[in-house]
Amino acid sequence: METKLKIGNKSKESGANKTGRDIVAPLFRHWKITAWVFGIVFGLSTLVAWVWAANYYVVTMQVLVEQDRSDPAITAAQNAAVVSNKGVTTDQVTSEVALLKGKDMLQTVAASCGLTDGGWSPFNAFLPSDPAKRRAVRVEKVALGLVKKITVDATTASNVIDVKYGKWGEPETPACVLQTLSNLYLQKHLALQRPAGSTDFFAAEADKYQKALEVSEKRLSEFSSKAGVAAPEVLRNYMAQQEANSEASLYQAHQSIAADQERLKSIKAQMETTPSRATTSEVSNSASLLLQQLETNLVTAQMKRTQLLVKYEPTYPLVLEADQEIAETKAAIEKATSEKYVNKTTDRDQTYELLRADLAKTQTDLASQLATAAALQTSITSMKKQIVHLDGQAIEQGALVRDAKANEGNYLLYQNKREQEKTSDALDKKGIANVAIAVPPMVPLLPAHSPVMVMILGLAFALFSAIAAAFVAEYMDPSFRTPAEVTETLHIPVLAFVPKRAA
Repeated sequence: METKLKIGNKSKESGANKTGRDIVAPLFRHWKITAWVFGIVFGLSTLVAWVWAANYYVVTMQVLVEQDRSDPAITAAQNAAVVSNKGVTTDQVTSEVALLKGKDMLQTVAASCGLTDGGWSPFNAFLPSDPAKRRAVRVEKVALGLVKKITVDATTASNVIDVKYGKWGEPETPACVLQTLSNLYLQKHLALQRPAGSTDFFAAEADKYQKALEVSEKRLSEFSSKAGVAAPEVLRNYMAQQEANSEASLYQAHQSIAADQERLKSIKAQMETTPSRATTSEVSNSASLLLQQLETNLVTAQMKRTQLLVKYEPTYPLVLEADQEIAETKAAIEKATSEKYVNKTTDRDQTYELLRADLAKTQTDLASQLATAAALQTSITSMKKQIVHLDGQAIEQGALVRDAKANEGNYLLYQNKREQEKTSDALDKKGIANVAIAVPPMVPLLPAHSPVMVMILGLAFALFSAIAAAFVAEYMDPSFRTPAEVTETLHIPVLAFVPKRAA
């Protein structure tokens, strides 16, 4: 139950009569305001936590300022460098802080890390129309922003400089900014502390002789491919040895030819006086078997004549023919009776056959030796021409090899000089440049602010804001809600009150 009487602004109530119910009563009387304020504040806190805090990354690095190295410089000798024990002054640290915020380095950082690709902006209408000038203006603008956003602080009572940079978006972007800045810072510091030129000179000379060496090696390879020989010097020596062996073989072939020719003359002379066949046996036989056969033929012829006379006259041709056959057979019998037959057996003469076989073998050997001599003569002539050709190739290849070795020697010399200068540069970065990146910038894995912690803080702030809004609304409301408020404020008794009822 409550009664509302609007009588101007009420005075403050006495805290002595307040109860816990009276304290929290404004929260219930103004619950809509409380709920709206709490929802709005907590919603904004959640939005900030998961949109901004969850994607806001901060990258840090530390630069250590050291004292300059004193002469003599570090060398390959056993004597070490003399290092000064003088401490780092505040002016040196302040100079390094100012150097880290150099505008030229920040412009390079802005261009290298893509900070100028900000998309469309209404301020782009005021930029120059020329793309190069427009990009230069953007780079300078971003560089001026980096001067303000990159925090460079020198740690008190130390020679360490803390560098921080935070940005909403991808974590690689702030890491790229500080990484590029550290590289440019070291390069600039080295360029200011140590005069440049020797390293570039030796690098240029090494590159020049490297190219010359590549050309020499290419010419040497092309020579081998074009000439079709890899080592003419070795091949020439081998061919000379082969040519000497071939000449020795040719002399032996000529000797063999002369020996075979004399052997042929001797064999032919012996064959002319040696018979080709010799009698091995001689047997004398009588003609008894022939006589028996002739007598048989005579009897047969006589019987034939007798049979013909039975039928024909003695002058008949068949009878006359039989008479002639009888007469011939008788004559043969008489001749066989007066003569003897001798059977002789002959065979090849062994001496003649040996001479003939030796003649054939010697003629074959002579032909082979003549062919061998002709081939050796041709080979020797070809080898002599090839040796002369290989000698020219060996001279040409030797010139190419000397050229390649000279270029290789010069290349190795200047390469060694360049490495020595790189070593000197590395030592100078640590000694003469008197600064070092103690803690290099790394890509952060976690955002700078925990979204959960931001939400918790937002929840607490939302509760505080809701309660404060309720009490502010209660303070700004001039209405009386209880008889006690009327009595306490106006100091008059309340005779009666009508409770407000819900409609």
